[in-house]
Amino acid sequence: MVPLDRLAQITERFEFLEAQLNAGAAPAEIARISREYTDLKPVVEEIHAYRQSLDDLAEAEAMLSDPEMKALAEEELPRLKARIPEMEQALRLALLPKDVADTRPAIIEIRPGTGGDEAALFAGDLARMYQRYAERMGWSFEVISEQAGEVGGLKEFSAHIQGEGVYARMKYESGVHRVQRVPETEAQGRIHTSAATVAVLPEAEEVDIDIPASDIRIDTMRSSGAGGQHVNTTDSAVRITHLPSGIVVTSSEKSQHRNREIAMQVLRARLYEAERERLHSARAADRKSQVGSGDRSERIRTYNFPQGRMTDHRINLTLYALPQIMGGDLGEVIDALVAHDQAARLAEMEA
Repeated sequence: MVPLDRLAQITERFEFLEAQLNAGAAPAEIARISREYTDLKPVVEEIHAYRQSLDDLAEAEAMLSDPEMKALAEEELPRLKARIPEMEQALRLALLPKDVADTRPAIIEIRPGTGGDEAALFAGDLARMYQRYAERMGWSFEVISEQAGEVGGLKEFSAHIQGEGVYARMKYESGVHRVQRVPETEAQGRIHTSAATVAVLPEAEEVDIDIPASDIRIDTMRSSGAGGQHVNTTDSAVRITHLPSGIVVTSSEKSQHRNREIAMQVLRARLYEAERERLHSARAADRKSQVGSGDRSERIRTYNFPQGRMTDHRINLTLYALPQIMGGDLGEVIDALVAHDQAARLAEMEA
């Protein structure tokens, strides 16, 4: 049974916010009130539907004592009794604490790990996989930095992803991704194991992270790369060093102004995520037990090409659909991760 007093508090809060918006809140408060109002609206709609079902059930049970209505009540009661547990489960999920970053765009960073050239090739495969997944979801996918490997693939890659619920779904991708396959350079057909690291960061706004000018050092330099039309011949690349943390961010597009903008955007995201991690670690004694922890050192997934399978080690999910997954069909995988995370948080909340 969902606690009715908790539902009443949420409904009252929603009505209060609605009254503030209708009365014309102060301009500085409108954004915050609108955001909370939007978050609560679907929850309140679930509450109204749940209360209506409880009223319908009480009414049907009362009808049992009326000879003329008894047959109708007996027909309705099984449907109502079956529906209420489903609505209670939906409400429990709606009442789970929200990650404030879930609605934000994300910055994804991919780097090769162990495995040399093969790891760089795999990093390139992952970048294409996420770009195709973003296309399937109707999200925008803007490459903000990439450095090609010596024989192909990527030595470094970052992109900005915008759309509805981007971080809510992409956050489960942070960690070490392992690949098992025969490299193109392997003459004897032996299977090699390589890895790439994925980091998904929620985009931070300037109001989230204040970076004093005295905390950063900005250097300009000439871009380096594998050669070709994208290599700059002027000192337009920008490197920003955050002195207190030692975080270094580089952007190498053609415009120096754009590079400063990109580098600051990435720096804010990294500092914001570092603060979220600090708070998360303080709250969770065992953060690795949580699917969405974003621990970049944790091996989360294996892509086995000879067997055509993908295994997510966090939830023991194995799918024999590797070509489709590498083609961007990540929906089933991420749906399973979301469901597992919700179930774990429900169990923790109700313990």
